[in-house]
Amino acid sequence: MSQQKIISLLPAATEIVCALGLQGNLVGRSHECDYPENVKALPICSEANFPDGMSSLEIDNKVKEILTEALSVYTLKREVIKALSPDVVITQAQCDVCAVSVQEVEQALGNYLDKQTQIISLQPNNLTDIFNDITVLAEALNVQAAGADLLERLNERVDIIKHKLKFIADKPTVACIEWLEPMMISGNWVPELVEIAGGLPILASIGKHSPYVKWEDIAAADPDIIVLMPCGFSMDRALKEVSILLQQPGFAELKAVKNNRLYITDGNQYFNRPGPRIVDSIEILAEIINPKQFIFGYEGNGWMKFSI
Repeated sequence: MSQQKIISLLPAATEIVCALGLQGNLVGRSHECDYPENVKALPICSEANFPDGMSSLEIDNKVKEILTEALSVYTLKREVIKALSPDVVITQAQCDVCAVSVQEVEQALGNYLDKQTQIISLQPNNLTDIFNDITVLAEALNVQAAGADLLERLNERVDIIKHKLKFIADKPTVACIEWLEPMMISGNWVPELVEIAGGLPILASIGKHSPYVKWEDIAAADPDIIVLMPCGFSMDRALKEVSILLQQPGFAELKAVKNNRLYITDGNQYFNRPGPRIVDSIEILAEIINPKQFIFGYEGNGWMKFSI
């Protein structure tokens, strides 16, 4: 078993490391890493450069302001990292807003640490990439067998859903909303998760970044199902902003609303974390899209129905 000291600056990577059986090797985490529960006891190695409690619009404006000024959305705690003396630091190159970028890590830690430290950067755009990242980390951390075993178990769960839906022709259209103000539709791997769960994703493409959309685009598509999964928001946090949707012109006339098929999910813990629980996210969507076929037990925790 590897004895490397690992710092993860990405919640999904923290989950992968733990799922590979290396939780004991983690010596530090990002300010957002909170699963499994006991990683919260680890030293925090990063912080966000904007306060908690901001609205979606305030967050969006602040992030754009920071990026326009060529500043970082996050700050690395270099002294903390240096004291922890990691062998491996894991970060990402997927999104400047989602977590500390690989460029920031290289700039902050280059020639700063007293030892040669391996920086691993993850950049998943679809489900295959997420599973490949598990292999990449398993190889880098010398636990290839654990990686193969984890992937086998994850793929088995995906295959169960695919098999059960093989002969179901009815595929409802699904709008997955990643941000409420301004409005964004979930891209990257989410359209693929919708397809696996038996739905037809609208207004976003597999492997492409989440697009900004106008409310009129969603209204014109008139989806059968609307799923809220705001990036970084718990269900309670998303509930506080659902009024943004309710106030949109013609909202009450949409098929999804008339048929009571508006759902709120925990976007923070599930859909926006490209790690092992991405399969939990598929199971959540399967429960939402095909409730007669699937009951995995996520209702009330991972998702809830919102009735007008």
